Amino acid sequence: MNRAEKTELANELKEKFSKAQVAFFADYKGLTAVQADDLRRTLRANKTEVKVLKNNVARLVTQGGALGEEAKALMESTVGPTLVAFAYGEPAAAAKIIHKFAQDNEALKLKDSLMGVKRINASAIEELAKLPSKEVLIAKMLGSLNAPISNFVGVLAALPRGLVTVLDAIAKKKQDLNT
Repeated sequence: MNRAEKTELANELKEKFSKAQVAFFADYKGLTAVQADDLRRTLRANKTEVKVLKNNVARLVTQGGALGEEAKALMESTVGPTLVAFAYGEPAAAAKIIHKFAQDNEALKLKDSLMGVKRINASAIEELAKLPSKEVLIAKMLGSLNAPISNFVGVLAALPRGLVTVLDAIAKKKQDLNT
């Protein structure tokens, strides 16, 4: 690969880094081609693209400072060919897939990664993988917002219900006295 091709690839990767919600870095030495294809296929279904990042190209990506200092430090510390998964969709869903794959396949080892321009360590990826999905979080938030209103309606409904119960008891008592 000549210098012009490397520069073109670096520009393409810069664009991917800027579009991605999260870029997961992993060491993939020892991963078979079948395993790598399986990971790519699974991640692709969740709007995540997998690329291999070479050391020289990684340094070219950080030129110009577009990605920030933390990204530059991460790229400069990258040693050996590194698998990068660019998550364009929900970060937690991609984190779940790549974390589970890393647990099932010892050949894949998660490294420090990028969330936007912020560097996150491998344990933060595990925490991200433990998060519930976006839909579940939205449902919980809406339930929390709905709870005070539901409780208020319950309190308001209890007042007339109590009055009706008292009036019914008085009516029964008068009926018993008349008989």
